[in-house]
Amino acid sequence: MTDTKMMSSRVREHKWFTPWLLVAPATLWLCVFNLYPALNTVYMAFTNKKPLGGGELVGLANFERMLDDDQLVYALTNSILYMLVCVPLLTMLPLLLAVLVEKKLPGLTFFRVAFYTPVVASAVVVALIWNWMLDDRGAINAILQALKVVQEPLPFLTDRWLLLFSAISLTVWKGLGYYMIIYLSALGNVGKELHEAAAVDGAGPVRRFWSITVPGVRGTMLLITILITVSSLRIFSELFVMTGGTGGPGGRVSSVVMLIQMYSTGFTGHLGYASALSLLLFALTLVPMVLLARLNRKDA
Repeated sequence: MTDTKMMSSRVREHKWFTPWLLVAPATLWLCVFNLYPALNTVYMAFTNKKPLGGGELVGLANFERMLDDDQLVYALTNSILYMLVCVPLLTMLPLLLAVLVEKKLPGLTFFRVAFYTPVVASAVVVALIWNWMLDDRGAINAILQALKVVQEPLPFLTDRWLLLFSAISLTVWKGLGYYMIIYLSALGNVGKELHEAAAVDGAGPVRRFWSITVPGVRGTMLLITILITVSSLRIFSELFVMTGGTGGPGGRVSSVVMLIQMYSTGFTGHLGYASALSLLLFALTLVPMVLLARLNRKDA
């Protein structure tokens, strides 16, 4: 009897529950670490659960509380602004860098490594370095004052908008290399003959970029846009480190995730309200994803 026949015979001898035994570990893991926490979060959003008590159902009280929460208004404004700035910058700049480093020119290996180095660095470490650079006595203010651009140090870490845009700049700088690598793999599927044919017809680099390169990586651009949208709305590390965990002046530079972290920790925490905020953030991330998916389907 050949090996194939022996294997087929063993398969036929297996009991009906054999497939269920094979998927049981993965199913158990999914239920314990994904499904149960998600369902428990939905349940707690309708309770007054706290670290040291509570747990009674309170209906929509936690969601009504959001309407009077000024901190949530600041957090939503910051998160949405973060998304609106990061999405176009981190969608187009890495593509331009990928087009540049794709060319076989001397010295480009150095720039590839330089662009990708921030990706492998910890977000916390990078944020601490930026804090040092943007401090009143940091390198940036020292250079600006030495060049006579400003007379007094710019309050990068104490002014709400400067602090927010400093954190956005950090996120954009750190994400360039990561998305550049994704674009480099996508550019490999764009036919070189198309560029050569367009060049023969007289199309310049800019025309070829918009007419050949961008349509060729449109699927990748959509994927990157969705990834950036979700990560921008869930921003935490950069703002938390650069504000020292306080949310900046008056707590007005916090994000929705920072509010969730604040309400879900400590003896005075409110797990019910933190769960309601989690549901709000989940719904908020779904909106742009659905819109982008519908837009892509319409253009396809």
